[in-house]
Amino acid sequence: MQNTKTRTLVLISLFAALTAVGAFIKIPTPVVPFTLQFFFCAFSGLLLGAKAAFYSQLLYIFIGLAGLPVFTGGGGLMYIFQPTFGYLIGFAFCACIIGRFMDKAENLHFLSLFAVIVLGLLVVYVFGVLHLYLILNYYLAKDVSLVQSLWIGFLPYITFDVLQSVVIAYIARRVLPLLRKSGYIVEPSPSVHH
Repeated sequence: MQNTKTRTLVLISLFAALTAVGAFIKIPTPVVPFTLQFFFCAFSGLLLGAKAAFYSQLLYIFIGLAGLPVFTGGGGLMYIFQPTFGYLIGFAFCACIIGRFMDKAENLHFLSLFAVIVLGLLVVYVFGVLHLYLILNYYLAKDVSLVQSLWIGFLPYITFDVLQSVVIAYIARRVLPLLRKSGYIVEPSPSVHH
């Protein structure tokens, strides 16, 4: 039991660190840079399950807000007012959604993995674009419509992220059954059919 707890804490810390690393693997663009944060966020859900994956992303956010420069644009409490902060909140919920699927999924088909990863991705964009819209309008006093916010914070990136989702689902389909078989990640409890 103690070993399992220790391993979970190590994995939570590891994925918080990997998401931070993903922030520095980036292609700069005017507002929202291309990064590999979503890649590591999705894998936290695939490997850790809902609760631990959620905690890993919350830990990443907490470390950044505490002042360590782990976000794409630095760190500190005022980062909440950055137009891109909503995407970080979205990562936590994305990881949790993917993790919840993994907690229950007995068969890991490519299409079901891809579908849940894209669902998690859309959650990231809902939080991200909404926060972007609110900050641009009410904090930076720019007159930007919700449609314009989608043009700024969604349309330029969605193709890249869907392609990432294909890669993530492909890797997961190959690797997760092996990890389950070897005991590195827990098999879901079989569902009871009445």
